[in-house]
Amino acid sequence: MTDTFLKVLKQRRSYYGLAKDIDVSSTRIQEIVEQATVATPSAFNSQSQRVVLLLGSHHDKLWKIVMETLRAVVPADAFSKTEERITAFASGAGSLLYFDDEDVTANLQRQFPLYADNFPIWAQQANGMLQSNIWNALEAEGLGVSLQHYNPLIDNALRAEWPIPISWKLIAQMPFGKIIEPVDGKEIAPIAERVKIFK
Repeated sequence: MTDTFLKVLKQRRSYYGLAKDIDVSSTRIQEIVEQATVATPSAFNSQSQRVVLLLGSHHDKLWKIVMETLRAVVPADAFSKTEERITAFASGAGSLLYFDDEDVTANLQRQFPLYADNFPIWAQQANGMLQSNIWNALEAEGLGVSLQHYNPLIDNALRAEWPIPISWKLIAQMPFGKIIEPVDGKEIAPIAERVKIFK
């Protein structure tokens, strides 16, 4: 099982060319998201990670919001590249929005003032672990995935569209779908520069 797990980690890539016609059911995707959310650790078992799964027209609406938000701030003569990228994400089957519930973090800061400065850091780490867990699980299902960060530009527009609690801080957006454009291998730095072993 470990080798299978490591194989998934090694084959994970960022896919930008996506399509909507996937072989994975929405029920299965929901199951992956829910189980990964339950299984992902967090400091003090805070469980401050939050996820919103957008499918169908909700996914399309997300990227329409991103497109129009960026159109208002990116110079017109430089917008074509941005438009191409956003259109590719919108062509996918769904998106995940990752949040941190800041009320949970603030409550822990009050309970444990000695560690107050660390809780926001630990919350980000827990969120990153959840993103990675879901990303790899979707990859194992044969889906193409990437991680995007259009926050905080889109935060207010998302709240206007969906009932997202005010205490939820947007961390990242993850479009996914059928892979239609393969990606090249990635450059790997020498492992000896990244891992040290003392026996």
